[in-house]
Amino acid sequence: MNKKIKASAAIVAAFALSLGAFAATSASAATKTYTLAYQGPLSGGEASTGIDEQNGVKYAIKVFEAANPGYKINLVSVDDEGDPAVASKVAPGVGTNRKIIGLVGPAYSGATIASLPYYKAGNLTVISPSATRVSLTDPKSATVKSDYGRPIFHRVVATDDKQGPALAKFAIKGLTAPKVFVFDDQSSYAVPLRGYVEAALKKIVGASIVGSGDSVPNTTTDFSPTIAKIKTAGATVVIYTGYYSQAAVFIKQLRDSGSTAVFAGGDGVFNQEFAKLAGKSGENARLTGVAGLSDVDPKLEADFKAKMGVSSGVYAVESIDAANIFLSGILNGKTTRAAINKWVKSYSGKGLGGTSLKFNQHGDISEGGFAGFLVTGGKLVNQGAVV
Repeated sequence: MNKKIKASAAIVAAFALSLGAFAATSASAATKTYTLAYQGPLSGGEASTGIDEQNGVKYAIKVFEAANPGYKINLVSVDDEGDPAVASKVAPGVGTNRKIIGLVGPAYSGATIASLPYYKAGNLTVISPSATRVSLTDPKSATVKSDYGRPIFHRVVATDDKQGPALAKFAIKGLTAPKVFVFDDQSSYAVPLRGYVEAALKKIVGASIVGSGDSVPNTTTDFSPTIAKIKTAGATVVIYTGYYSQAAVFIKQLRDSGSTAVFAGGDGVFNQEFAKLAGKSGENARLTGVAGLSDVDPKLEADFKAKMGVSSGVYAVESIDAANIFLSGILNGKTTRAAINKWVKSYSGKGLGGTSLKFNQHGDISEGGFAGFLVTGGKLVNQGAVV
């Protein structure tokens, strides 16, 4: 999402060329069929994120199949609604479906934690485009052992210990002596992210936290108690670390109350659907997220739209990168769960944005970060990397 994005066109071209070369030697062979899965919220209030990510996976498969006519990739859609309770119901069947050799996702941290026991039991390798909870790859910060995802969990996105400081900085940028109120939605993603945000704010000279530790259930429809606290505290900045569907409800009520405090949110709020649902109330909201496909390469975005019939959405780059890692493994004959797990662990390559994709012993990549986005005219406008 920074200086390396210009490398994307060359990376895509090289990837397609390598696929084409392989196809030329095996055109006469029988079609080889393999199955991958995508897991995320494909229905419910958070569906926009899951649909965007799954479209990224489908695009990667289309490109792969076009370059390799001897291969057919089936995609199993796993809808967990972004809800750990739902994930715990759908994951067992996925874990025991031996046709699935790799899974892109889960999208959300809570759903990931709920799914891990079943995927560990089945040795099903997963690569998440967007689950950012630190404990998934850090055994020291895992509150319970089941939070830690190794040996099957990997991700191609930076973690919340990086996002927290970025969100804190972007939320108060350009403000004098900001008074900040931070609250969460009690989810496995939001609570620790709030902690990282508050820790970062305490280190910023001139900033003060006037509201801390406030949590509201992710089913809340009336935010008046929280809004009353915000007004009483005299907050000039409000940071919400939950997800976009609730953020849209909250910001409408905040603006209706007469508050003009800056509103900011993390990558859980980072979704075009937030701007759509919030309407005018969402204007000038400050969000942290990742560079989109159009940021990386406008020509690649045009190709995506031509092939998929829609524009790419959030975490498209990461979803394509994750799918390509699995697809390259298949191309190299790694077509069992055990083989694909070894392939992913030892994988080394470049992502669409030029990011180095090589996993450490815990499943994280060493590069990556977050950009700031401003809601302007109903659109999420990239303001560049937050440093």
